[in-house]
Amino acid sequence: MKQEMEQSSRPIRAVPRLRSGGSDEAERRNHHGKRWRRQAGLSPGVSGFEKHTRYANPRKRALIWGSLALGWIVIVWLAGFVLPAESTLTSLKDRNLAPLWAHPFGTDWLGRDMFMRTLKGLTTSIQVGLLAACGGGIVALVLGLIAASGKLADRVVSWLIDLFLSVPHLVSLVMLAFVFGGGLPGVAAAIALTHWPNLARIVRAEMIQLKTADYIHISRRLGQSRFRIATQHMLPHLVPQLFVGTLLIFPHAILHEAAITFLGLGLSPQQPAIGIILSESMRYLSAGMWWLAFFPGLALLLVVRAFDVLGGSLKVLTGTGSSREGG
Repeated sequence: MKQEMEQSSRPIRAVPRLRSGGSDEAERRNHHGKRWRRQAGLSPGVSGFEKHTRYANPRKRALIWGSLALGWIVIVWLAGFVLPAESTLTSLKDRNLAPLWAHPFGTDWLGRDMFMRTLKGLTTSIQVGLLAACGGGIVALVLGLIAASGKLADRVVSWLIDLFLSVPHLVSLVMLAFVFGGGLPGVAAAIALTHWPNLARIVRAEMIQLKTADYIHISRRLGQSRFRIATQHMLPHLVPQLFVGTLLIFPHAILHEAAITFLGLGLSPQQPAIGIILSESMRYLSAGMWWLAFFPGLALLLVVRAFDVLGGSLKVLTGTGSSREGG
């Protein structure tokens, strides 16, 4: 009897449970899932198919945002052409009206509808940005091809890039706009000649990287000239990077066009432009006419942001990462 009582009073020890291979595999998968969620920026407790598809497909997200940005830009650009010229005429009986249903952006001191003037000004800004971006892209491409032709040419191109980057950007832009006489062609030429160095540096780095490829060495041994190698073998590889870089010049070109026009050195006052609208509205802000500067400035920022989003989306879709841009 004593022996039975002693045995019953002893503490019961927990017997460890043997783990099967299936539980080890489940624990390993759980650890892998937590590590994936931690790298994706999610909390360890967040899971589900919706979160996975949301964060695991950046190309689809870039395609959606890029399409929305492109649609917004096309709508704004076409709206300026569709609107008749009579939409921006003066109407003295409608002067200084605050935003209302008939005039969403209000009217100015001459009775002109600010919504129509803003659309016309954005169309002009997009035209200037198109000319300037294409001009800067062509200059960057030509200098990049010249830099790939030899060591001496590469040194000259590198010196030109450093020279233009060392000069204050706005100072050189104002000087060139004054030299070209202002107006839409003069402003576009000035912006094109001041916005090529960064893109030319990227193109030059791509050309230097392509020169070490095996098919380039084979082409040289077969007797092809350097210019033919640069145009037929290297140029097709530069198209995605050049297209994205040219597109990213657009927001800078639009903002700088508005800046020098605001200073009175850009487009003429007769042309509808955002810089002219903002410059003229400064005299009436103290009178409480805030809508003269608020809505045009907001519309300009939305267009600039749309170009930025479109360029970033194309960078993701084409695979032109930031690692190449450091050259």
